[in-house]
Amino acid sequence: MNPIPIPTPDPDPRPTPPEEPGPNECCGSGCPLCVLDLYADELVRYRQALAAWKLRHPEAQD
Repeated sequence: MNPIPIPTPDPDPRPTPPEEPGPNECCGSGCPLCVLDLYADELVRYRQALAAWKLRHPEAQD
């Protein structure tokens, strides 16, 4: 009997983009930590991580 192969997780997976806030998640009150500001920060980190990942994986398609 052949053993069932166990898939190995990718040791360097492509970064996933942050989830965009919904249209009603910002209350418009000028909160010091607005969800839109947090999203913008996460988006910058994602783009930096993606650029670094693409350097490590030049064969990757957009």
